[in-house]
Amino acid sequence: MDFQLSEEQVLLRDTTRDLLARAYDTERRLEIIDSDPGFSRDVWKQLAEIGILGLGFEEEAGGQNEIQVVLTEVGRRLAPEPVLHGALGPGALIAELGSAEQRALLDEVAAGERLLAFAHQEPGMRGTHAPVTTKAAREGDSWTVTGCKNPVLAGDSADTLVVTAALPDGGTGAFLVDAGAVKRHSFRTFDGQRAAQIDFDAAACEPLGEATDASAAIRHTLVRISSGLCAEALGAMEEALRLTTEYLTQRKQFGVTLNTFQTLTQRAADMYVSLELARSMTLYAAMSIADGDLDPTIAARAKLQIGRSGRHISQEAIQLHGGIGVTAEYPVGHYAAKLTAIEHTLGSSQDQLHVLIGQLGDYEIATVREG
Repeated sequence: MDFQLSEEQVLLRDTTRDLLARAYDTERRLEIIDSDPGFSRDVWKQLAEIGILGLGFEEEAGGQNEIQVVLTEVGRRLAPEPVLHGALGPGALIAELGSAEQRALLDEVAAGERLLAFAHQEPGMRGTHAPVTTKAAREGDSWTVTGCKNPVLAGDSADTLVVTAALPDGGTGAFLVDAGAVKRHSFRTFDGQRAAQIDFDAAACEPLGEATDASAAIRHTLVRISSGLCAEALGAMEEALRLTTEYLTQRKQFGVTLNTFQTLTQRAADMYVSLELARSMTLYAAMSIADGDLDPTIAARAKLQIGRSGRHISQEAIQLHGGIGVTAEYPVGHYAAKLTAIEHTLGSSQDQLHVLIGQLGDYEIATVREG
């Protein structure tokens, strides 16, 4: 398996990195997330112009490996633009299930003119495997959905919602809902991003494709989003480690830099080990999807390691910085917040562990022959 980026992927990475580096430093990011809509429309338009918001919708537009490259850079800069939750994640479900007319919406998404949101999570839902309680009802040729979705990331400013709901005859369907026709309660997430609770009261909707069980496609979407979260976390971890090692080589105590203290250097080395474990699992998840294997078990393995590595790196980064690590003016605390938020999106590390425990019966037990 080739783990090296192609020339096109390197160009995409460098272009994304340069764009976001010019757009954001810590102060500028704080200004943007404190304003409405919580991200920069100018940066969003620039991302659209270089083709990022349409990745994965068509084969020629790039696949999961390209998405992983881009989202790693998004995580590295803590860019507040909802690239994953407002475009690539829900857009992939429309691309997989939608009719030709519905897929035409993706042209507007790729151009940065339409923002999507994937309304799947519900109050009390842990992980991604619990059945949804939001219900779809058919009235003649029309459909409505009733229920509550929370949290809906990017749901506060979305134009179109991709909603999952239980079908009258069993199974789970996917529907398109005009976001302007529902009641939204916006809020900020732990890491400063935006989300909403969305209440559907017999809201008019349109089935995504045929009004049949879409459980498999929904699982695929959740696997893709989970892989994207891993990529964002990887970028955040890389930058948190870089800031920490840079601090250790510059900050002085007792007349010498902190990196001369062996214990501190060893702790930074342990952070590097956690980072490389996270990198391996992120690549594993992305390449599995690129090979057509959208397995929730693989997603759970990757997300579990990302959660563990993210917690270790964020905690050590703050400890090795000391008090400055938790100030709003210094970026390390914001990376820790981002990693914490990612760990608890689509199920915490504990939830991923429960998924893997449920698969134990599928493995063969090794036996040792005597003699």
